[in-house]
Amino acid sequence: MEADFWHQRWRDNLIGFHLPGVNPQLEAFWPELTVEAGDPVFVPLCGKSLDMLWLASAHPVIGVELSPIAVDAFFEENGLPVEHSVEGRFEVCESDRIRLLCGDFFDLEPDQLAAVRAVYDRAALIALPADMRSRYARHLERILPDGVEMLLITLDYPQPEMDGPPFAVGEDEVHRLFHDGWTIEPLHSEDLLEREARFRERGLSYMTENVFHLRRRP
Repeated sequence: MEADFWHQRWRDNLIGFHLPGVNPQLEAFWPELTVEAGDPVFVPLCGKSLDMLWLASAHPVIGVELSPIAVDAFFEENGLPVEHSVEGRFEVCESDRIRLLCGDFFDLEPDQLAAVRAVYDRAALIALPADMRSRYARHLERILPDGVEMLLITLDYPQPEMDGPPFAVGEDEVHRLFHDGWTIEPLHSEDLLEREARFRERGLSYMTENVFHLRRRP
């Protein structure tokens, strides 16, 4: 899945993954992490998610997003003043407690996330096809400091029944991707078809939303 795919999705406004409000699983399970108010939080592949506004009420937020359309829309739609700068390969858009790096996630370096204490991943891992998910997990391990915690939300469904994204990522794969450097605690599992008619209409026999608490081992 190349960068051009995501640029085209944003140009065509094909962003069904974007939620019109704050993810209820974030509100319910963020308190499971031991991070404190004021600890910086990293949101990979952040899009224009309103979850960042919710997180910013207690934390400085660092997001990374490939599409400049998404980054510009986040600040414009939320009426946030923005300052622009350049940092390495990234264009930086910043407003008070939210700092978005516009560029390729895989270009991030450890010094850019050295202060991060937590990660929120609702739409990054499941946005990637199977051959990129392992690369994503390894890059996270390279750029994140020891002891960081992560709230990870995935979707699991029969992959042959629907083309991603979002892609199916079951609990077994989460353990396979992160078992070397992380402790993994399942927090919640829920039948998503009960509230997501759009997936029922695509013919899925089931879709489960899973929430995990991960902690990076020293």
